[in-house]
Amino acid sequence: MSWYEELDRWTADYLPDMTYEKDVPLSRYTSFRIGGGARRMAFPRSGEQLVLLFSEAESCGARPFVLGNGTNVLFPDEGVERLVICTRDMAGVEHGAEDNEIVAECGASLAYTAVFAQKSGLSGLEFAHGIPGSAGGAVCMNAGAYGGEMAQVVKEAAVLFPDEGIKYLSGAEMDFSYRHSLLTAHPEAVVLRTVFRLQRGDREEIRKKMEELMARRKASQPLEFPSAGSTFKRPEGHFAAALIDQCGLKGLTVGGAQVSEKHAGFVINRGGATCADVTGLMAEIQRRVREQTGVELEMEVRRLEAARAQAEESAAQLEKELRAERGEDTPEE
Repeated sequence: MSWYEELDRWTADYLPDMTYEKDVPLSRYTSFRIGGGARRMAFPRSGEQLVLLFSEAESCGARPFVLGNGTNVLFPDEGVERLVICTRDMAGVEHGAEDNEIVAECGASLAYTAVFAQKSGLSGLEFAHGIPGSAGGAVCMNAGAYGGEMAQVVKEAAVLFPDEGIKYLSGAEMDFSYRHSLLTAHPEAVVLRTVFRLQRGDREEIRKKMEELMARRKASQPLEFPSAGSTFKRPEGHFAAALIDQCGLKGLTVGGAQVSEKHAGFVINRGGATCADVTGLMAEIQRRVREQTGVELEMEVRRLEAARAQAEESAAQLEKELRAERGEDTPEE
């Protein structure tokens, strides 16, 4: 029995009211609007459902991948041979134990979380209003903009470590730095919910600040095209967009993918772009910037491997295990 047939039966028995779909086009769930099919996709409604599902998926070989708003992910054109767990239905935001705290589930959008804070008279999340990601994903990568970042406002996060269970980590324990957290080294970990510690402020002033930042965003970024936001991390001592612009790469196109003519830090989908188009363009940008400036650009967008590559990797691992059981030597890599 395949892993997905086993998982089909298990979800029907133990999570019958959870949305669970087969062969889902991932282009529907990413801001790039790119990606082939996921063999199976699940939409848990609570942390309890997610924990149960994740555990079962790992035990049956489904290699679960947790997806928030899909704003920093690039899926392969061939699709992925694994379970994708989408947190869109875990989007609750509520007041915390203290009057300057709010608590957001992992699937809550940053925009909604920021608005909730504003309406509660709480300042600190204004920068997050225009970031098109989820709370869980933002915490994992320490998302930020306009001088603000998650490190400044996270009091505590409940994180599922598959081999250890749920841990409650303070902001200090999350080891935040630029586009990095403790979870960067633990991609299998899942943020379930986050407590944000904010400051009391005037609702109208907070709203005006959010509107000001959103206006700046609209004026400078190609929000009218599908993209994954900033394509590359900021190199030390430089700005990625400035380097790309300096190298004359605005408008550079591969297939349907293009370096935005409005903001060189964005690779956009002008229509019909494939994963191969985007990755080809990113590689060319890296090559030209390296050759012309000596600076190595690091991708900020997370790219998943294709189903074929995953299958080959799984087959190779199985062959290795069978050889070990038979006491045979493993061929040199």
